[in-house]
Amino acid sequence: MHFSNNNIAIIGLGYVGLPLAVAFGSKYNTIGFDINTNRVAELASGIDKTLESDADKIKGATQLKFSSNIDDLKLCDLFIVTVPTPINQFKAPDLAPLLKASEMIGKVMKKGAIVIYESTVYPGCTEEDCVPVLEKNSGLKFNQDFFCGYSPERINPGDKVNTLTTIKKVTSGSTPEIATLVDDLYASIITAGTYKAPSIKVAEASKAIENAQRDVNISFVNELALIFDRIGIDTNDVLDAAGTKWNFLKYKPGLVGGHCIGVDPYYLAHKAESLGYHPQVILSGRRVNDNMGMFIAGKVVKMMIQKGTNIKGAKALLLGVTFKENCPDIRNSKVVDIYNELVQFGLEVDVYDPHADANQVKKEYCIELQQSPSKYDAIILTVAHKEFLEMNINDYKNGSHTIVFDSKAVLVRENVDARL
Repeated sequence: MHFSNNNIAIIGLGYVGLPLAVAFGSKYNTIGFDINTNRVAELASGIDKTLESDADKIKGATQLKFSSNIDDLKLCDLFIVTVPTPINQFKAPDLAPLLKASEMIGKVMKKGAIVIYESTVYPGCTEEDCVPVLEKNSGLKFNQDFFCGYSPERINPGDKVNTLTTIKKVTSGSTPEIATLVDDLYASIITAGTYKAPSIKVAEASKAIENAQRDVNISFVNELALIFDRIGIDTNDVLDAAGTKWNFLKYKPGLVGGHCIGVDPYYLAHKAESLGYHPQVILSGRRVNDNMGMFIAGKVVKMMIQKGTNIKGAKALLLGVTFKENCPDIRNSKVVDIYNELVQFGLEVDVYDPHADANQVKKEYCIELQQSPSKYDAIILTVAHKEFLEMNINDYKNGSHTIVFDSKAVLVRENVDARL
C-alpha cells in the first residue's frame, strides 16, 4: 500500500499525538485533529505548550494541517487515536475520551478505513469496547468493511533523547494483512525500527505491563524507604551499597505520578478482576506508591515539631508540581498529595514551579502557584527541575529551624535535613 495516496488523521494533539502528527506530516497528507480549538489555533501558529515540538519542526511538516472541524476527517482513510485514557475517582478505567473518539470516527469513516489506537488500554479493549462503537456509528462490518490496529505509545514527556522516532514501536493489526500494513506505516517514520506483535491483545498487554513492571519496582524501593526511615538509615546509602552487585536493579524511591505509571496498572488490574482474578502484587505496589505523599508530609511535620516549630500557621514551600523534572506536564501529579496533607496539618503552603502553567495548575488542582518565594519553616524539593539544583536553598530559610527535605536525593547532602 502506498501511503502517499492516503490521508492520515491523528486524533488528539497532546504529548503523544503532536509528535506523531509532525512525523507523519513530514511525509504524508496528515490532519492533526483536536476538539480543543485553542490548542489547534496555537499549533497552527507554531506554539506548543507541551514543549514536545517547536515552531521549526511544525513548519517542517509541510503536509500537516491542524483542524477541529469534523468534516475534514471525511477525507481520511487512516485514523490514529491518541486521546487520554485516565482513571476515575474510584481508580477504574475511564474510557469516555476513547469511546467518544471512536464514535466520532465511526460517523465519518468510509469503507476500507483503518483505525489504529495508541492510547493505553487493557488487553481486549480495542476489539471488545472500541470496535462495537465503530460498527454502530458507521454501519460497517469489522474486518470486512474496516480494520483496526494497535500500536502503544511510548512517548516520554520532556525527554529530548528518547523521542518518538528513536524508540522501537510495537505494532499489530486485526488481520495478518493489516498487521503488516500497520507495521510498514510506522516503519516509514520510526528510525529505531518496529516489532510486529502477533495480535492486538498482545500489543495492548505489552504496554500495560511495561508501566506496571516499573510501578512495582519503584514500590519496592519506596517500601524500603519506609522501613529504613524507621531503622534510621538513609535509603540511598543502602541502594548505593547494594548497587555494587552487577544484577541489582538501581531504582530510586519517589513520588509516582504522571499519565502512565500511576494509571496503567489499574487498567491491567481492572481486566484481571473482570475475569475473576484479583491481582496481589500490582495493587499492593499501587497502594505503597499512592501513599508516599502522605509519608513525606508526615515526616516533615514530625521533624518540624522536633525543632520546636509551631505547626499551626507555619509556612512551607514545595519546589515543583509537575510529575517529572524539566517538563510542564502536571497530569496526575502526586505533589498535590503532599500539599493537601500539609494544609490539613494547618500549614500555609506555597508551591513554586517555573515549568508549570499557573492557569492549568489552578484549574486542575485549585492551587495558586507562587511566583516569588519568600522565607519558609519547611522546604520540600518535590521535582528535580534544573533551576532548583542551581538555587541557593538557604536564601529561602526562615532561620536555623527550617527543615529541608529532599525527596529526589539530588541536593547537596550537607544542605538538607532528610531525604527520601
